[in-house]
Amino acid sequence: MRLTQRLLLGTGAVVGFLVVMIVVLVDRQLSDRLKADTIAALTRESRVVAVHWTPAADPVALAHADGAALGHRVTLIRPDGVVVGDTDFDLAGLATLENHLSRPEVIAARDGGEGFAERPSPSRGDLEFYVAVRGPLGIVRVSMSAIAFHETVAAARRRVEWVGFLGLLISLALSLAMARSVVQPVIELRDVAKALAAGDYTRRPLLSGPEEVAELGAALRQLAEQLAERLDALRADEMLLVQLTEALDQGVIAVDATRHVVRINETGRRLFSLRDAVPFPLEHLPRKRELHDALTDAFRGAATEGAEVVVGDHTLAVTARPLAGGGAVLALFDLTRVRRLEAVRRDFVANVSHELRTPLTIISGFAETLAHDDDLPDDRRRQFAGRILNNTRRMQRIVDDLLDLSRIESGGWVPNPIRVDIADIAADTLGAARDSASPKALSLEADIAADARYVLADQTALRQVLGNLVENAVRHTARGSIVVATRRQGDRVEITVRDTGSGIAAEHLPRIFERFYRVDPGRSRDEGGTGLGLAIVKHMVESHGGNVRAESVVGKGTTITVHFPAAESPTKSKA
Repeated sequence: MRLTQRLLLGTGAVVGFLVVMIVVLVDRQLSDRLKADTIAALTRESRVVAVHWTPAADPVALAHADGAALGHRVTLIRPDGVVVGDTDFDLAGLATLENHLSRPEVIAARDGGEGFAERPSPSRGDLEFYVAVRGPLGIVRVSMSAIAFHETVAAARRRVEWVGFLGLLISLALSLAMARSVVQPVIELRDVAKALAAGDYTRRPLLSGPEEVAELGAALRQLAEQLAERLDALRADEMLLVQLTEALDQGVIAVDATRHVVRINETGRRLFSLRDAVPFPLEHLPRKRELHDALTDAFRGAATEGAEVVVGDHTLAVTARPLAGGGAVLALFDLTRVRRLEAVRRDFVANVSHELRTPLTIISGFAETLAHDDDLPDDRRRQFAGRILNNTRRMQRIVDDLLDLSRIESGGWVPNPIRVDIADIAADTLGAARDSASPKALSLEADIAADARYVLADQTALRQVLGNLVENAVRHTARGSIVVATRRQGDRVEITVRDTGSGIAAEHLPRIFERFYRVDPGRSRDEGGTGLGLAIVKHMVESHGGNVRAESVVGKGTTITVHFPAAESPTKSKA
């Protein structure tokens, strides 16, 4: 038998099921609807009575009159719960009624304006519907017997059941042979189609049932397999695209035709300080004119390259390209480091040129004088030769410091830490500085703590660090003292070089470890400073995993503090 014939018979089963459902639903909805209509009618009647209940009206007469007109019992209740009028009671009977303030319909009407209850009546003894409405003078309640209502519903239910039963018999007669052969495969195909629509591509239909159903199942199976393959390919492409964009050190932002950001990689979020989940409006991007112009041109179909925009602390190169179907894609390259390096390079070249020009000018001037003036006295010749020698040595120190700094920064120098006695290094350093300190009557002291005497450091580097710091202190101290002191801090040793010199203003402190930075350029240069000593100190200390800081008060002196890893004393090691 073909599918058309089987479906004709199977329809009976479906209709039968629907008839049963209709019988149940109609019965329930009919009961609910009739009850709702009854409650609505009683509510309207209650509101009418509430309008009639005025201060001038007699509550007892009003209850009897309106009750007779409406055909329902009317009860008038004061706000304190006392019944002042009832269709079933005269004035003497009202006195026997109990307070109605605790009745559920009255409580609901008092709190919400309306109330309903279905319960037995204490006075009548039958099941009743009560509807109460809050009025200006109190609660108006209209009630009716629920027995007639339930009888009406029961009669309607019986009629619906007979009609439903008759329809069921008819449908069963038409669809007896259809249920097993077609309905189940169709339901299965339906479930598989729903699963595919919901994204579950693992579901497959069984290839059973009539010829047409089997062909549909085969087509659905093929569709599911193709969808699964294409979805896997799309997911792989999507994952690859995400990984590529996230791996870029450039920010990538895609904007659709509705001016919403639909894709942004982590670099783009960091550069623009964004944490919004995509998609989000274009207005969330920084409000920069260069960025706005690039996006506007891209939306119009024109590309933008090389535009620069400053966002916060970042200088960005912006490239904008239009997307097919509207929208645009932005590429952001962070130029901050490049611009900073360019500025450092310019400053470095300018500083080196300036540092070398002065001694070269002096050497050239004195050398030219010596070369052309044969009558120059011997003492003047010796003076000029000494000036040439001093400035030659100054240039040599600058070149040596530059080479040391270059070797450290490029990684060409690696510290070789060993156990070093700071007391010996401090003594040698202070001894070497006495010739420069003697003319100023400076006191050079070492205060080496017993538990902070040994460090793990490159001996040559530690000598250079202390030498540069002490030399700097002597250069900038006119009177007083210079102290090299140590202190133990956990697994590190703190080394300080304190002086009583001129001090450094607060605005200069953050920059004194930069190359060629001088607080007083003229004085430092005249006293032989190269402007590189503290930069070398900083890099050498950091190469040991330590850090350096400066504290100073103008007119009172400066303290430079460095940290090195602590080493145990030889006596403890032997023990």
